[in-house]
Amino acid sequence: MQNPKIALVHDWLTTFGGAEQCLEAIYSLFPSPIFTLLYDPDFIRESPYGDHPINASFLQSFPFAHRLWRHYFPFYPLAIENLDLSAYDVILSSSHAVAKGVLTHPNQLHICYCYTPMRYAWDLYHFYLSRSQVKSKFKRIIAKFFLHKIRSWDINSANRPDHFIAISHFVAKRIEKIYGRKSEVIYPPVNTNTFQLEQNKENFFLTASRLVPYKRIDLIVDTFKELPHLKLVVIGDGPEMAAIRAKAGKNVELLGYQPLSALQHYMKTAKAFLFAAEEDFGIVPVEAQACGTPVIAFGRGGSLETVVHNTTGILYFEQTVKSLREAILAFEGSRDKFDPKVIREHAEKFSLERFRMEYSQFVQTKIAEFKSGYYNR
Repeated sequence: MQNPKIALVHDWLTTFGGAEQCLEAIYSLFPSPIFTLLYDPDFIRESPYGDHPINASFLQSFPFAHRLWRHYFPFYPLAIENLDLSAYDVILSSSHAVAKGVLTHPNQLHICYCYTPMRYAWDLYHFYLSRSQVKSKFKRIIAKFFLHKIRSWDINSANRPDHFIAISHFVAKRIEKIYGRKSEVIYPPVNTNTFQLEQNKENFFLTASRLVPYKRIDLIVDTFKELPHLKLVVIGDGPEMAAIRAKAGKNVELLGYQPLSALQHYMKTAKAFLFAAEEDFGIVPVEAQACGTPVIAFGRGGSLETVVHNTTGILYFEQTVKSLREAILAFEGSRDKFDPKVIREHAEKFSLERFRMEYSQFVQTKIAEFKSGYYNR
């Protein structure tokens, strides 16, 4: 294993989110063949690895795979295990679902960058079922059956990686609780250079997210019903859009999907960014802080590691309208104490450059250790 052959494994490549941002950073360090369950050709063409072949599982040939991929989740374990990685020495998986479960042999090193054990099968299981579009009793029984099977597979495959890297201490605790495995913590890369400091703020609050249930944009919009004198701007689109539009009052502006340039403008000029989800890390609140914008965030999950209470933002500790309203009013009464320069400096602790250094050092160290053991057998 003088010059190890490396392969990258990612769950799926259909949209750009935080996990794909991490994969791009990993690819920039270790440009290698990518294996995945399935991909959207349009997404790949716009990605940094668009000129390189993507190795997809048999799910790629399923009808409308890149649009209906969520419906094929019962096939995920079988599909990921059918990816042939036998020709590679080092496997770097990027996993929030099943990528960690690829099959490897004893002469391969597998390092998993884990965003979370799959949340819809574990800690968000009941939440997803209660908010799902599956209304019939029979279909819900089927969904519960397959989620049970996937949980069993998830536990059985937890010993396949040689090393876990968690994206936060919050996720490291979940990995230990569910998988019984220890993990190193390396925070995800946030391209803080893309979001510029702005000290002159305008008179509106901002939230930006995919409009899916667990992001709790509905909670933020409901809160502003009780704060009609304050303005909220919402950026993002998704399956919850119709329900959120129905809730929104005159003081809420729904902009839908916006390009990066527009998001940057609103993040720089908002007086505060609102965040209501219990996230594993949460890249968007760090991007807001990179603009010198304070963050009012739900005080659980990754927000406890990215937002400094009363310095870079305000934390509230109940996912309720009352708790969020009180946090917003507390911010309104103390806006002058939040220094945009201090907030920006804090955000730089999560930079892309820091991620590249820490991730590269970890992988190179584990490869060296593996080589040493390999040649001393």
